Amino acid sequence: MSNLGQFDSDFYQSNYTIDNQEERCNDSTAYGNLYGSRKQQVCEQPQPAFVPPEMLMSSGYTGQVFQPGSNPDCYSQSPYIDSFDEEPPLLEELGINFDHIWQKTLTVLNPLKPADGSIMNETDLAGPVLFCVALGATLLLAGKIQFGYVYGMSAIGCLGIHMLLNLMSSSGVSCGCVASVLGYCLLPMVILSSGAIFFSLQGTIGTVLALVIIGWCSLSASKIFISALDMEGQQLLIAYPCALLYGLFALLTVF
Repeated sequence: MSNLGQFDSDFYQSNYTIDNQEERCNDSTAYGNLYGSRKQQVCEQPQPAFVPPEMLMSSGYTGQVFQPGSNPDCYSQSPYIDSFDEEPPLLEELGINFDHIWQKTLTVLNPLKPADGSIMNETDLAGPVLFCVALGATLLLAGKIQFGYVYGMSAIGCLGIHMLLNLMSSSGVSCGCVASVLGYCLLPMVILSSGAIFFSLQGTIGTVLALVIIGWCSLSASKIFISALDMEGQQLLIAYPCALLYGLFALLTVF
């Protein structure tokens, strides 16, 4: 017991008592009640009602939130909308008219059919380019790679016929019109080169067929030129140089 008393006397002395602990507990409880009452007051406080966007805006603004007001008069007076509506189709802007292409093709296939000068005087290169590619492709299928000769002779022949027609006609003709007519009249030569895929043209039958195709192409070309340029009575004069040009294509096809 003496040792226990000595231990108590040696223990650190403080002023902390049980009464102080109870007072602190009471303070914390009171603080909790106060916080709870405040939280309850906040929760019980009425929330503001939803206000429509129209009430938040001034009377001078008639648009919507995040949407700027539009003036239909501004758009109706814009020249760009009318220009888009009045624009022609893309194929018409490029000069591609499938109806005219079909009519020109039928005119070439039927040499006795009269040609429409208003249609034939157009600068349409869609059909000629297609027929040139078809001629080169059929020659390729026949075992002859002649794309360079086809394009080269076409260009030189167009320039030569263009110079000749300008000397013979009083109205004159554009180079694009000459290229268009000569290119469309190349269609019978494509038929001849297609026959060279299946049988050889180096013989009597091939020579006769080549002569017939040359006359067909030159007759169609001269018919179109005299109708487009009003050169009546000069068809044979125009058919002769055209026959020389198409004769070169026939030589490529046969040999």
